[in-house]
Amino acid sequence: MPTHPAVRSSAILLTTLIIAAPSHAQKSPKPLLGIVSIAPAEANNVRFIEGARAAATARGWDVTVIDAHGSADQANSAVQNLVQRKATAIIDMVFPVSSLGAGLRAATAAKIPVGTWGGGLGGGTVVTNGSGGPLADPIVKRMVADMNGKGAVLALTYRTGQVCREREDVLDKVLKAYPNIKVTKNEVRIPGYLQDGAQFAGSWLASHPAGSGALAVWGCWDDPAVGAISTLRQQNRKDVKVYGQNGNADALNNITSGWMTATAYQNSVAEGTDMVKQLEAALKAGSAWTPKAVEVPAIVVDAKTLPGFLKANPGALK
Repeated sequence: MPTHPAVRSSAILLTTLIIAAPSHAQKSPKPLLGIVSIAPAEANNVRFIEGARAAATARGWDVTVIDAHGSADQANSAVQNLVQRKATAIIDMVFPVSSLGAGLRAATAAKIPVGTWGGGLGGGTVVTNGSGGPLADPIVKRMVADMNGKGAVLALTYRTGQVCREREDVLDKVLKAYPNIKVTKNEVRIPGYLQDGAQFAGSWLASHPAGSGALAVWGCWDDPAVGAISTLRQQNRKDVKVYGQNGNADALNNITSGWMTATAYQNSVAEGTDMVKQLEAALKAGSAWTPKAVEVPAIVVDAKTLPGFLKANPGALK
């Protein structure tokens, strides 16, 4: 029986739509920036991710952040997962390149550029910034000067992260010239650094009473030192000086209240922004790219310099 013209037209239209649909579904997705973070809820990590996300979004890229929970094994798996997802670029936050061998080999084979925030160069990475050593140097030297080269220090360390390894190395190098400063080292965990800082401070204070000489707590980043401050507050131990690195909001607030002596502010928003810029440049350059370190200078902040610092950096307390 002959088909009505309207039915034939509908059938042709439906066939056209069915044929056309797969073409629409197969449009290329946006470029993907994968970020593998050691602790994405930590203040300095948050700021770096904020800068990187804004820079990537401005370029039309999608961003995914993976929490490695302080585990190098999980970080390796995360990088490999991002390679399988055909990420455009990957950022490793803090994990040393020496602990990411399998992930970096996979990224290199897939020609996916990897940048590290404090993880160093090597293993096929194309750019690094946020290195730990330069930030620690002025703070450790300031601590030694404040102690007049003698006394006791509680050092809160973290050997899994490259940044903290470098900062501890700076601490050791500087203090080697000051044998009258006795150092007690305790390694904190991620997660758990605030609690560990408080607990280690409690044990250390028990054997270092007020009046026993110059005393100081040094954190390889602000948060363990802030954890220690909670114990100092409970025991009203204002005789103990406290030093950190990164310049997060809690550290700056503790400088305001007189509980933290000094920190080195790390402009991690700028570091995140610049990291994306460098990765984009590496993508365009291809094999002509030369791996490089692009560092943003630190700013030492104490009670005297804090007002001027906050005027110049109004967003630092967020």
